Amino acid sequence: MNRGETSGRIEARFEKLAGEGRAAFVPFIMAADPDLETSFDILQGLPAAGADLIELGVMYSDPMADGPAIQAAGLRAKAGGARLDRTLDMVRRFRTGDAGDNDTPIILMGYYNPIYIYGVDRFLADAREAGVDGLIVVDLPPEEDVELCLPALATGMHFIRLATPTTNDARLPAVIANTSGFVYYVAIAGITGTKSADAAEIQASVERLKRHTDLPVAVGFGIKTPDQAAAVAAIADAAVVGSAIVQMVADNLDSNGKAKPELVTNVLELTRSLAEGVRGAARKAAQ
Repeated sequence: MNRGETSGRIEARFEKLAGEGRAAFVPFIMAADPDLETSFDILQGLPAAGADLIELGVMYSDPMADGPAIQAAGLRAKAGGARLDRTLDMVRRFRTGDAGDNDTPIILMGYYNPIYIYGVDRFLADAREAGVDGLIVVDLPPEEDVELCLPALATGMHFIRLATPTTNDARLPAVIANTSGFVYYVAIAGITGTKSADAAEIQASVERLKRHTDLPVAVGFGIKTPDQAAAVAAIADAAVVGSAIVQMVADNLDSNGKAKPELVTNVLELTRSLAEGVRGAARKAAQ
Protein backbone atom coordinates (compact mmCIF):
# COMPACT_ATOMS: atom_id res chain seq x y z
CA MET A 1 0.00 0.00 0.00
CA ASN A 2 1.04 3.62 -0.47
CA ARG A 3 1.87 5.50 2.67
CA GLY A 4 1.76 9.26 2.80
CA GLU A 5 4.45 11.49 4.19
CA THR A 6 4.12 11.82 7.94
CA SER A 7 4.66 14.95 10.00
CA GLY A 8 7.96 13.40 11.11
CA ARG A 9 7.47 14.52 14.69
CA ILE A 10 7.18 11.04 16.20
CA GLU A 11 10.18 9.73 14.29
CA ALA A 12 12.27 12.78 15.17
CA ARG A 13 11.37 12.56 18.85
CA PHE A 14 12.28 8.88 19.25
CA GLU A 15 15.49 9.41 17.25
CA LYS A 16 16.45 12.32 19.51
CA LEU A 17 15.75 10.34 22.67
CA ALA A 18 17.66 7.32 21.38
CA GLY A 19 20.63 9.64 20.94
CA GLU A 20 20.21 10.72 24.55
CA GLY A 21 20.05 7.10 25.67
CA ARG A 22 16.72 7.38 27.40
CA ALA A 23 13.09 6.43 26.98
CA ALA A 24 10.18 8.77 26.33
CA PHE A 25 7.63 9.88 28.88
CA VAL A 26 4.10 9.93 27.46
CA PRO A 27 1.31 11.42 29.63
CA PHE A 28 -2.35 10.87 28.76
CA ILE A 29 -5.01 13.47 29.45
CA MET A 30 -8.65 13.53 28.42
CA ALA A 31 -9.55 16.45 26.15
CA ALA A 32 -12.04 18.83 27.85
CA ASP A 33 -11.57 17.29 31.31
CA PRO A 34 -12.95 18.96 33.39
CA ASP A 35 -13.59 21.74 30.86
CA LEU A 36 -12.09 22.92 27.61
CA GLU A 37 -9.96 25.79 28.94
CA THR A 38 -8.54 23.91 31.94
CA SER A 39 -7.78 20.95 29.74
CA PHE A 40 -5.99 23.20 27.25
CA ASP A 41 -3.95 24.80 30.03
CA ILE A 42 -2.80 21.31 31.07
CA LEU A 43 -2.05 20.34 27.47
CA GLN A 44 -0.04 23.49 26.92
CA GLY A 45 1.99 22.91 30.08
CA LEU A 46 2.84 19.25 29.48
CA PRO A 47 6.02 19.70 27.37
CA ALA A 48 7.64 21.97 29.97
CA ALA A 49 6.63 19.42 32.63
CA GLY A 50 8.56 16.69 30.82
CA ALA A 51 6.21 15.20 28.26
CA ASP A 52 8.09 13.85 25.25
CA LEU A 53 4.93 12.79 23.41
CA ILE A 54 1.31 13.41 24.43
CA GLU A 55 -1.72 11.14 24.25
CA LEU A 56 -4.90 13.21 24.07
CA GLY A 57 -8.04 11.27 24.89
CA VAL A 58 -11.14 11.60 22.74
CA MET A 59 -14.27 11.28 24.85
CA TYR A 60 -16.47 8.28 24.10
CA SER A 61 -19.46 7.05 26.08
CA ASP A 62 -18.58 3.33 25.91
CA PRO A 63 -14.81 3.10 26.54
CA MET A 64 -14.26 -0.67 26.73
CA ALA A 65 -10.56 -0.55 27.64
CA ASP A 66 -10.78 2.15 30.28
CA GLY A 67 -11.05 1.74 34.02
CA PRO A 68 -13.01 3.92 36.46
CA ALA A 69 -10.59 6.87 36.50
CA ILE A 70 -10.59 7.41 32.74
CA GLN A 71 -14.29 6.58 32.44
CA ALA A 72 -14.95 9.34 34.98
CA ALA A 73 -12.66 11.67 33.04
CA GLY A 74 -14.73 10.99 29.94
CA LEU A 75 -17.94 11.84 31.73
CA ARG A 76 -16.43 15.07 33.06
CA ALA A 77 -15.22 15.89 29.56
CA LYS A 78 -18.69 15.29 28.13
CA ALA A 79 -20.15 17.67 30.72
CA GLY A 80 -17.29 20.09 29.98
CA GLY A 81 -18.14 20.38 26.31
CA ALA A 82 -16.06 17.64 24.70
CA ARG A 83 -16.58 17.14 20.98
CA LEU A 84 -14.25 15.78 18.36
CA ASP A 85 -14.03 19.09 16.47
CA ARG A 86 -13.23 20.89 19.73
CA THR A 87 -10.50 18.34 20.48
CA LEU A 88 -8.97 19.10 17.09
CA ASP A 89 -9.26 22.81 17.90
CA MET A 90 -7.23 22.16 21.07
CA VAL A 91 -4.46 20.58 19.01
CA ARG A 92 -4.56 23.40 16.46
CA ARG A 93 -4.29 25.97 19.24
CA PHE A 94 -1.42 24.00 20.85
CA ARG A 95 0.47 24.17 17.55
CA THR A 96 -0.28 27.76 16.57
CA GLY A 97 -1.15 29.70 19.74
CA ASP A 98 1.00 32.24 21.55
CA ALA A 99 3.22 29.46 22.93
CA GLY A 100 2.87 27.32 19.81
CA ASP A 101 4.60 23.93 20.00
CA ASN A 102 5.40 22.39 16.64
CA ASP A 103 7.74 19.71 17.98
CA THR A 104 5.93 17.61 20.57
CA PRO A 105 4.03 14.72 18.94
CA ILE A 106 0.33 14.45 19.76
CA ILE A 107 -1.51 11.16 19.41
CA LEU A 108 -5.29 11.00 19.69
CA MET A 109 -6.49 7.98 21.67
CA GLY A 110 -10.06 6.80 21.63
CA TYR A 111 -12.64 4.73 19.78
CA TYR A 112 -13.92 4.53 16.23
CA ASN A 113 -17.50 5.66 16.63
CA PRO A 114 -16.82 9.43 17.01
CA ILE A 115 -14.53 9.31 13.95
CA TYR A 116 -17.10 7.34 11.94
CA ILE A 117 -19.79 9.87 12.79
CA TYR A 118 -17.45 12.77 11.95
CA GLY A 119 -16.54 11.12 8.63
CA VAL A 120 -13.21 9.36 8.05
CA ASP A 121 -11.95 11.49 5.16
CA ARG A 122 -13.00 14.73 6.79
CA PHE A 123 -11.51 13.66 10.11
CA LEU A 124 -8.14 12.70 8.65
CA ALA A 125 -7.91 15.96 6.70
CA ASP A 126 -8.85 18.05 9.73
CA ALA A 127 -6.59 16.09 12.09
CA ARG A 128 -3.57 16.49 9.80
CA GLU A 129 -4.28 20.20 9.39
CA ALA A 130 -4.67 20.64 13.15
CA GLY A 131 -1.31 18.99 13.86
CA VAL A 132 -2.23 15.48 15.04
CA ASP A 133 0.59 12.98 14.43
CA GLY A 134 -0.98 9.62 15.16
CA LEU A 135 -4.07 7.68 16.19
CA ILE A 136 -4.71 4.94 18.73
CA VAL A 137 -8.18 3.54 18.07
CA VAL A 138 -8.81 0.83 20.60
CA ASP A 139 -11.72 -1.01 19.02
CA LEU A 140 -10.47 -1.46 15.44
CA PRO A 141 -8.63 -4.80 14.96
CA PRO A 142 -6.34 -5.48 11.97
CA GLU A 143 -9.22 -7.21 10.17
CA GLU A 144 -10.92 -3.78 9.94
CA ASP A 145 -7.88 -1.88 8.61
CA VAL A 146 -9.83 -0.72 5.57
CA GLU A 147 -12.11 1.34 7.83
CA LEU A 148 -9.52 3.79 9.15
CA CYS A 149 -6.00 2.37 9.43
CA LEU A 150 -5.23 2.21 5.71
CA PRO A 151 -6.81 5.60 4.88
CA ALA A 152 -4.86 7.10 7.80
CA LEU A 153 -1.55 5.67 6.62
CA ALA A 154 -2.26 6.89 3.08
CA THR A 155 -2.57 10.45 4.38
CA GLY A 156 0.62 10.19 6.44
CA MET A 157 -1.12 9.77 9.80
CA HIS A 158 0.54 7.19 12.06
CA PHE A 159 -1.73 4.36 13.17
CA ILE A 160 -0.49 2.91 16.46
CA ARG A 161 -1.74 -0.54 17.33
CA LEU A 162 -2.09 -2.10 20.77
CA ALA A 163 -0.42 -5.41 21.63
CA THR A 164 -1.36 -7.13 24.87
CA PRO A 165 -0.13 -9.99 27.09
CA THR A 166 -2.55 -12.26 25.22
CA THR A 167 -1.25 -11.30 21.76
CA ASN A 168 0.73 -14.42 20.90
CA ASP A 169 3.44 -14.92 18.27
CA ALA A 170 0.88 -16.17 15.74
CA ARG A 171 -1.18 -12.98 16.10
CA LEU A 172 1.64 -10.43 16.41
CA PRO A 173 2.50 -10.17 12.67
CA ALA A 174 -1.10 -9.17 11.89
CA VAL A 175 -1.08 -6.63 14.72
CA ILE A 176 2.21 -5.07 13.63
CA ALA A 177 1.73 -5.22 9.85
CA ASN A 178 0.17 -1.77 9.44
CA THR A 179 1.37 -0.25 12.72
CA SER A 180 3.53 2.84 12.42
CA GLY A 181 5.17 5.37 14.72
CA PHE A 182 5.47 2.96 17.62
CA VAL A 183 3.81 -0.12 19.08
CA TYR A 184 1.80 0.36 22.27
CA TYR A 185 2.19 -2.59 24.63
CA VAL A 186 -0.64 -2.94 27.15
CA ALA A 187 1.21 -4.24 30.20
CA ILE A 188 -1.72 -5.85 31.98
CA ALA A 189 -4.57 -8.08 30.91
CA GLY A 190 -7.40 -5.77 31.85
CA ILE A 191 -8.56 -2.16 31.86
CA THR A 192 -6.61 1.00 32.62
CA GLY A 193 -5.76 2.11 36.13
CA THR A 194 -6.31 -1.17 37.92
CA LYS A 195 -3.53 -3.61 38.85
CA SER A 196 0.14 -2.73 38.46
CA ALA A 197 2.36 -4.25 35.81
CA ASP A 198 5.13 -6.75 36.60
CA ALA A 199 8.53 -5.47 35.40
CA ALA A 200 9.92 -8.92 34.57
CA GLU A 201 6.87 -9.80 32.49
CA ILE A 202 7.07 -6.45 30.71
CA GLN A 203 10.73 -6.96 29.87
CA ALA A 204 10.06 -10.39 28.40
CA SER A 205 7.16 -9.01 26.36
CA VAL A 206 9.14 -6.01 25.08
CA GLU A 207 11.96 -8.32 24.02
CA ARG A 208 9.42 -10.53 22.22
CA LEU A 209 7.94 -7.52 20.40
CA LYS A 210 11.41 -6.38 19.40
CA ARG A 211 11.91 -9.69 17.63
CA HIS A 212 8.94 -8.79 15.40
CA THR A 213 9.48 -5.07 14.74
CA ASP A 214 12.07 -2.30 14.62
CA LEU A 215 9.48 0.24 15.78
CA PRO A 216 9.83 1.77 19.25
CA VAL A 217 7.78 0.00 21.92
CA ALA A 218 5.81 2.11 24.39
CA VAL A 219 4.37 0.49 27.52
CA GLY A 220 1.23 1.65 29.27
CA PHE A 221 -1.60 0.55 31.59
CA GLY A 222 -0.79 -0.13 35.27
CA ILE A 223 1.94 2.54 35.62
CA LYS A 224 1.07 4.90 38.46
CA THR A 225 4.22 6.12 40.21
CA PRO A 226 7.61 7.64 39.28
CA ASP A 227 9.32 4.41 40.38
CA GLN A 228 7.05 2.29 38.17
CA ALA A 229 7.59 4.69 35.27
CA ALA A 230 11.35 4.44 35.81
CA ALA A 231 11.21 0.64 35.84
CA VAL A 232 9.36 0.62 32.52
CA ALA A 233 11.65 3.26 31.02
CA ALA A 234 14.60 0.98 31.75
CA ILE A 235 13.26 -1.75 29.50
CA ALA A 236 11.10 -0.03 26.87
CA ASP A 237 11.26 2.97 24.52
CA ALA A 238 8.49 4.87 26.28
CA ALA A 239 6.38 4.80 29.44
CA VAL A 240 2.74 5.93 29.23
CA VAL A 241 0.82 7.16 32.29
CA GLY A 242 -2.87 8.04 32.14
CA SER A 243 -5.07 7.04 35.06
CA ALA A 244 -2.83 8.57 37.74
CA ILE A 245 -2.87 11.91 35.90
CA VAL A 246 -6.62 12.05 35.28
CA GLN A 247 -7.17 11.02 38.92
CA MET A 248 -5.17 14.11 39.92
CA VAL A 249 -7.67 16.13 37.90
CA ALA A 250 -10.51 14.47 39.83
CA ASP A 251 -8.77 15.17 43.15
CA ASN A 252 -8.64 18.90 42.38
CA LEU A 253 -12.31 19.56 41.71
CA ASP A 254 -14.58 21.47 44.06
CA SER A 255 -17.94 20.25 45.34
CA ASN A 256 -19.59 21.46 42.10
CA GLY A 257 -17.15 19.54 39.92
CA LYS A 258 -15.35 22.69 38.84
CA ALA A 259 -11.60 23.07 38.67
CA LYS A 260 -9.95 24.42 41.81
CA PRO A 261 -7.38 27.20 41.15
CA GLU A 262 -4.48 24.83 41.89
CA LEU A 263 -5.66 22.03 39.56
CA VAL A 264 -3.38 22.74 36.61
CA THR A 265 -0.34 23.29 38.83
CA ASN A 266 -0.94 20.04 40.72
CA VAL A 267 -1.46 18.01 37.55
CA LEU A 268 1.72 19.40 36.01
CA GLU A 269 3.68 18.77 39.23
CA LEU A 270 2.63 15.12 39.15
CA THR A 271 3.57 14.98 35.47
CA ARG A 272 6.96 16.46 36.26
CA SER A 273 7.63 13.85 38.97
CA LEU A 274 6.69 11.01 36.61
CA ALA A 275 8.88 12.49 33.87
CA GLU A 276 11.81 12.75 36.27
CA GLY A 277 11.37 9.07 37.07
CA VAL A 278 11.63 8.24 33.37
CA ARG A 279 14.62 10.53 32.86
CA GLY A 280 16.40 8.94 35.80
CA ALA A 281 16.22 5.49 34.29
CA ALA A 282 19.02 4.25 32.10
CA ARG A 283 17.51 2.28 29.30
CA LYS A 284 18.70 -1.29 29.06
CA ALA A 285 19.37 -3.06 25.80
CA ALA A 286 15.91 -4.54 25.34
CA GLN A 287 16.23 -4.08 21.62
